Formats: sequence, structure tokens, C-alpha cells
Amino acid sequence: MTASEVPPLRYLLHMKPTDAIRERRSIRQFTDRPVTREELESLLAVAVLAPNHHLTQPWRFHVLGPEARYAYGLALGQRKARKIEDPEKGRAVREKVAEEHRALPAMITVAVVEQENPETREEDYAAAMMAVQNIALAAVELGLGTHIKTGAVMTDPAARAAAGVPEGERIVAVVNVGEPAEAPPMRPRDVASVVTWLP
Repeated sequence: MTASEVPPLRYLLHMKPTDAIRERRSIRQFTDRPVTREELESLLAVAVLAPNHHLTQPWRFHVLGPEARYAYGLALGQRKARKIEDPEKGRAVREKVAEEHRALPAMITVAVVEQENPETREEDYAAAMMAVQNIALAAVELGLGTHIKTGAVMTDPAARAAAGVPEGERIVAVVNVGEPAEAPPMRPRDVASVVTWLP
């Protein structure tokens, strides 16, 4: 099956894990169908099954409702607006980004509890990102799609406040969730050039 023949994600139910891995895409456009609390709870239930050193379970999940998503989008929009000289255009960008976030079907902020030990911090970050991958793959099995977002906005005080992330937690990713409006084709991935075989 070629990339152009891959069916929409909503039809890919009850699949093997390797199939979910192959069919996962970064979804930028969602339909208007709401994501139910039951669906979100099922995604979070598998998120916490990710490997984590000494079973510390360092992750924390913040599920944002429409107003929290709007406030987070406002923080992101403000950062974008700072780069625009025209104040009116800046306000328009800020509001557009905020409304786009409010319109998202669902949004999960993934954070980790901060630790002083550098090695533990690295282990916890890796565990949290594996939890993010679990969310993305489980979403495919539910006929949903995800878009994993990172960036400097995650340290912005306004964004942290909007997401309800307290002191002592670090945001590592934001996962937008919804029914895909379209499934983009898979981009080529080269294995041979990134693998070294040792004797």
C-alpha cells in the first residue's frame, strides 16, 4: 500500500501496535467532532504505562477545556504578536491564535515533576515523552489524531498558568487531539543512514 492509499485514521481501528506506529501522523486540521472524556481517559490510561525508571511516574497531565485552551492560545499569540510592528495586526494575530486553540477538540499538556538530580531529570523527560508517544498511538486506534507541540512557549508564565501547571513541574509537550479532517501522506524515513552495526 502506498502512502496515498492509506485510509483515513478514523478507519484504522483494532490494529497491531506496529500498524498504529506506521499510520500515526501529525494532524494539523481536525473535524468539529468533540473528543469525549471517556476517550481522553483511555488515552491517559495508556500514557501512564510508559516505561519509567524505578516506577517514579514523573508525568503530570493537564487536560485543557475551551477557556483554558483560549488562554494558552492567547499566551502563544502574544509571543507571535511581539514580532509584528503594527499594533492592530498584532492584536489580530493574538486573537486568531487564541480562537484557534479554543476551537481545538482537545488539548493535553504533559509535564514532569522537576528533580534536582540531572540524571533523574533526563530519565523523567524520556519517560514523559514515551507517555506522549503512547497517547499518539492509542489515539490512532481510536480513530483520532494528534499533533505534538513543543517550544519556548512552554516556559511562558502565562501559558503555564493557562495550563494549570504549578511550580515544580516542567511542561515537555502539548498534545492536540481530535478526529483528523485529513490524513497527510507519510514522509520518507531512511533507516540505513542512521544505523551503525558493530561487530
